[in-house]
Amino acid sequence: MAPRRTRATERDRNRRVLSQNFLADPTAIARVVRSAAPDPAGLVLEVGAGRGQLTRPLAARCGRLVAYEVDPAAGAELAAVCAELPNVRHRQTDFLTAEPPGEPFTVVGNIPWSLTSAVVRWCLAAPQLRAATLLTQLEYARRRSGDYGRWSRLTVLTWPEFSWRLAGRLSRTAFRPVPTVDAGILRIERRPEPLVAPAGLPAYRRMVELGFGGTGGSLAASLRRRYPPGRVSAALRATRLDPSTPVGYVWPEQWLVLFRLLHAR
Repeated sequence: MAPRRTRATERDRNRRVLSQNFLADPTAIARVVRSAAPDPAGLVLEVGAGRGQLTRPLAARCGRLVAYEVDPAAGAELAAVCAELPNVRHRQTDFLTAEPPGEPFTVVGNIPWSLTSAVVRWCLAAPQLRAATLLTQLEYARRRSGDYGRWSRLTVLTWPEFSWRLAGRLSRTAFRPVPTVDAGILRIERRPEPLVAPAGLPAYRRMVELGFGGTGGSLAASLRRRYPPGRVSAALRATRLDPSTPVGYVWPEQWLVLFRLLHAR
């Protein structure tokens, strides 16, 4: 007899789409809150607030908190938690559709892993964002923070304005239901002053995009498409980079030196 097929409920579909794995371990919750280090007088947006596991300890450490949760099942429990906290507002809506606040704020969240890239893009595009502390798949956090010894295009592109750091690792057993992989605490912080003057940022980004273009399999070959070969060679020597270095192994600080040398007048 063929196995009986059960009909997926709306909750099942939401769980697959939202990749919901709720943080359950008290020690892990405390680590995330410590990593976030919220301003006692500041505004925090919590994304993927779930049933309020992080909401209570965050609310105790910040001035105001807005908790976003799109799942109606989890949102009902979250609403009850928020009702007890005078400095917290509950938003039963998709965080990605929210307008960024017009005042300085931070983001903290155990985000749905399937939406990690979208949440990160939202944060980077928010003019008043000061920092984001996000629970992501460990591999994602390691790739973005250079923990593998390699650097992603997005990290290098945004490095003059944002620092990226792996602030910790959490075992998958800290979540319910238990996911298949461990998590990383990814910390993104806006720099007080950009490492490249605002007027130079578009040129810096064009150089990075060119370098990651992949022509010839090395950074040197890619840069020579736009810059004089002799100048590229001199800049690589000054930066102590072998011309055959794959682009992912070039550190963000080396990109900054290359930009200054290639654009020096």
